[in-house]
Amino acid sequence: MDPARRVIVALDFDNGDDAMAIVDRLGEAGTSYKIGLELLTAAGPAIPTRLAGAGKDVFLDLKLFEIPTSVAGAVRAAGHLGATMVTVHAMAGPTIMAAAVHAAADFPHLRVIALTVVTSLVDADLAAIGLSATVEEQTSRLARLAEQSGCHGVVASPRDAAALRAALGPTMLIVTPGVTVRAEPAIAARTGHARSAHAAAAVGDGATHIIVGRPVTRAPDPAAVLAHLHHELANL
Repeated sequence: MDPARRVIVALDFDNGDDAMAIVDRLGEAGTSYKIGLELLTAAGPAIPTRLAGAGKDVFLDLKLFEIPTSVAGAVRAAGHLGATMVTVHAMAGPTIMAAAVHAAADFPHLRVIALTVVTSLVDADLAAIGLSATVEEQTSRLARLAEQSGCHGVVASPRDAAALRAALGPTMLIVTPGVTVRAEPAIAARTGHARSAHAAAAVGDGATHIIVGRPVTRAPDPAAVLAHLHHELANL
C-alpha cells in the first residue's frame, strides 16, 4: 500500500474554510481525509464531494447506529458523495452492520468500517454502562462480529492493532485513530484519546491506516509534519 494512502488526515474543524485551508496547504501530499460529524454538520456535503472530485480518499466518519433501513440509506448517501470509507458502530449488532455492507455493495469504491470501542474509553467507562469486559476484550469481540457481518474493516485503538491483526488475518482493514507523531509530540499530547501510540508502531503492529489530526492540522508547518510521517512509514 502507498504509504501516503495509509495516512488519513482528520479535518476536525467547525467550518469549511479552515478545513479547506489545511487541504490547500497539504496539496498533493494530502491524499486521504476524515470528515466527522462536526464538519459535516457545520459545512454539509460540499466538502466530501469536493475532495472526492479531486481524487482524494474520503473517510466519512458517521458512526452509524440506527435501524437497518436508516443505516442503509446513510451508507448509500455516503457512496453517492464519493466516500471511500464509512463507519458504523459494531455495537449496533450484526443485522445493522450487514445492512450497511449490503448498501455499500452498489459502490465498488466504498468500504464499511465498524467502530469497535471509542479510543477515549477505558475499562471504567465500559463498567459504567454495564459491560464487564475490558476494553481489549470488547474490542476483540466486536471486531470478530464485524468480520462475521461482512464489514471490510474495523476502527480500533493503535494499541489493539497487533491483537486484531492476529485474530482477523491479513485482509481486514484496521484503521487506528489516536496516533501520535514524533515530529509534534506536544500537540499530540493534547488529543482526547486515552489509548494512543506512535503512528509507526500502529502500522508495524498491523494497522492498514492511521488517522492523525491535530499533530498535522495544528502544526506550524502541516506539510512538513505530513512529509515526515510519510517518510517514517515508507521506511518501516
